[in-house]
Amino acid sequence: MAKVSPSRIVVALLAVCIVGAVIWSFWPNPIPVETASATRGTFVATVDEDGKTRVRERFVVASPLAGRTTRVELDAGDHVKAGDVIASILPSPAPFLDPRARREAEERLGAAEAALDRAKATMERANVVLNQADRDLSRARALLERGVSTVKAVEQAELAHHVADRDVSAANFQYHAAQHAVEQAKALLALYDRSTGTPPESFEVVAPVAGEIIRVLQESETIVQPGTPLVEIGDCCNLEIVVDVLSTDAVEIEKGDRVIIEHWGGPKPLEGQVRTVEPGGFTKISTLGVEEQRANVIIDIVSPRKEWLDLGDAYQIDARIEVLAIDDALIVPSGALFRQGKEWNTYVVRDGRAELRPVEVLRRSGGVAALSAGLEPGEQVIVYPSDSIAPGVRVVPR
Repeated sequence: MAKVSPSRIVVALLAVCIVGAVIWSFWPNPIPVETASATRGTFVATVDEDGKTRVRERFVVASPLAGRTTRVELDAGDHVKAGDVIASILPSPAPFLDPRARREAEERLGAAEAALDRAKATMERANVVLNQADRDLSRARALLERGVSTVKAVEQAELAHHVADRDVSAANFQYHAAQHAVEQAKALLALYDRSTGTPPESFEVVAPVAGEIIRVLQESETIVQPGTPLVEIGDCCNLEIVVDVLSTDAVEIEKGDRVIIEHWGGPKPLEGQVRTVEPGGFTKISTLGVEEQRANVIIDIVSPRKEWLDLGDAYQIDARIEVLAIDDALIVPSGALFRQGKEWNTYVVRDGRAELRPVEVLRRSGGVAALSAGLEPGEQVIVYPSDSIAPGVRVVPR
């Protein structure tokens, strides 16, 4: 047998190494994937939406009449009692008078004073005529008793006396009317006379109930109209939560459903309970510009007050409303499921390779789903599989 030279052995080994290196370079590497285990437990379906708190009983104190309101000295957070003065309403300032308008007002006062003098003279003249008619009537009656005068003369004297008496009454009325006209003209000019020093009449706006000032709606002194809101009063210890949900989710929510209140700023979630679902819906534009029909869900906070002392009115929260619970359900992450046609599927890691597995989904909620068939507890599923994942592909869990 011929002896093989060492050089040939070295060349052969080198060729084998080169071929192996080429094969290894073209051999597909396992794809790193994120996996999760299918587990059995209680599946809870929730409706997750954000909401806000609000004072259950709030009172908006508004101006009952038009005028100039004084500055509101109260600040948000101040406590008030029923009957405490919130602000005062003063008369609105009179409009400016230009020189021509002021001159007209002064001349109007002069005309009213002249009319008063004329009415006074008319009243004095009517009294003189009445006195003369009274004497004439007495004289006519005396002559009639002596048979010197006639009945007709007496009747004429009585008529003249009655007319004179009515003239006196009319003159008195005219005199009083002239007096009021003078006072009216003086009052118009007095609006612009700052030297009187008489304080203006004011109306006090008081708190209807005891509570806390939630917000001051009109702080500065200004002219207000009837119904202008000034402050809001309420009890921040008596809060409720308003969450607007899709109308398709609202039909599943019932009174008494448990609510988990999260991301409200405190160290741990709070417990809540659905009090009512408002029967009337409304249209809301989503952030994507889509019209949605939504309904308000009113939630009571069940956790003790000491756990949410810092929670106030119109604070943002996240609510998870539990609408369904399934005991002993097979649970997997929702990200492991995808559709092919009308069926749900998932990729299972089996012997280091991806295996396509059809599954039956009972319910999805949030980040998990409940299955009725297709998987066994403990099997590893690929979460959020990429386009490179296919049946039989080698995978390695991250």
